Amino acid sequence: MRPLWQLAERTPASRDRYVDLLRAMALLLVVLGHWLVSVVGYDAQGRLTGRSALDYIRWAYPLTWLFQVMPVFFMVGGFANATSLASHRRRGEDTVAWLLSRAARLVRPTTTLFLVLAAAALVARPLGVSPTLIRTAVWTASIPLWFLAAYLIVVLLAPLTYALHRRFGVAVPLVLLALVALGDVARLSGPSARAAGNYLFGWLLLHQVGYFWRDGRLRSGPRWALPLLLGGVLALVLLTVVGPYPVSMIDIAGTQVKNASPPSLALLATAAAQLGLIMLCYERARRWLGRRWPWRLVVAANSVLLTIFLWHMSAVIVLAAGLSLAGLLPTPKVDTTFWWLWRVPWLLLLSLVLAGLVAIFGRIETRPFHRPDARPGWLPARAHRLLAAPVPRVSLTVAGYLAVVAGLIANSTASRFHQALLGIPLGALAAYLAGALVLRLLRSLPARRTPT
Repeated sequence: MRPLWQLAERTPASRDRYVDLLRAMALLLVVLGHWLVSVVGYDAQGRLTGRSALDYIRWAYPLTWLFQVMPVFFMVGGFANATSLASHRRRGEDTVAWLLSRAARLVRPTTTLFLVLAAAALVARPLGVSPTLIRTAVWTASIPLWFLAAYLIVVLLAPLTYALHRRFGVAVPLVLLALVALGDVARLSGPSARAAGNYLFGWLLLHQVGYFWRDGRLRSGPRWALPLLLGGVLALVLLTVVGPYPVSMIDIAGTQVKNASPPSLALLATAAAQLGLIMLCYERARRWLGRRWPWRLVVAANSVLLTIFLWHMSAVIVLAAGLSLAGLLPTPKVDTTFWWLWRVPWLLLLSLVLAGLVAIFGRIETRPFHRPDARPGWLPARAHRLLAAPVPRVSLTVAGYLAVVAGLIANSTASRFHQALLGIPLGALAAYLAGALVLRLLRSLPARRTPT
């Protein structure tokens, strides 16, 4: 832990520590929410099965206005990406070097999860586990990956969207808001597929808000915060209670209109209210984070935050399977007193299992990443010159990102009952690994410098 404490002590005074706190809180709340609503039981054939408690607890839908914090993560991501991009450019590194650096932090831990899940599926087949059950387990464990697909696209477009922000300012989020509204009108009057563009426009809009935060155009205090908070809540009530959108900001199976897949106007109203609340708490949180131990805890959480997020549903699979094999898995009816009492040991046991997984795999995320200063010895000079040329370098970087995203999306959208040898559709796994290898190859080359 000493390196983490030293890192905390070296934090520059200019760093906005609140952003780091919000990043950690956003993903940790997602983990807590997933664990709370996870219902594990048995089907008619006695096989393990899982579902979401939100399908049965309608009174909890308004609580999702607080627990659906992916908008906060994307807004914080906009802040962080703008800061990082500006820092890279000050050091003379080009945009591709920045994209490759960002990809390294996201793809390396994700590749580990993919490979471990595939290996576990391969081992389970000879042990007599049914292909359907294997796929269901892998699908459940990889639930967090839908978010990563969306975020990687936002990161890939960040150099462009940040340039548009600096050139056109508020016009960019207004255009994106209009596009989300058009998508909602289309899906409310017809098939939900008409709003597919909102997967891009909605998350880009939230990411764009982070640029304004970083520029200082969004100020803390009641001047900005109260209108955002009150206006967001009012818009939420009008859009959900009065209007056509569901109250839950977390998708419920069987509903025709969903707020998160893709992002809707109701989700954006939630984001506005959350941003107002965040700004109201800014000064108090900043003073609290100035203390040694709160800041150390935030630094420690952020050092393995992606590992925690990626493996938290695997912890559910491991714990449920272990309790089932031991004959100790309770299956109380959802929303009963016994079910709520079971949530306490359930969360504690999941925390212990996840701590073990983080101890094993967290070092992959914390391992420092260094770009080489010279051509790798194994790469021929001619191949190096070709890969380092501007057009192939840019093209391969974009292709690597898109292949990784395509693999993630293909896995997430494939049926949970799809039978696959490795638990992951082979096409999805091949696309992901091809993209990850291309990005890894490009990261092995020396960074290019832009003229100063």
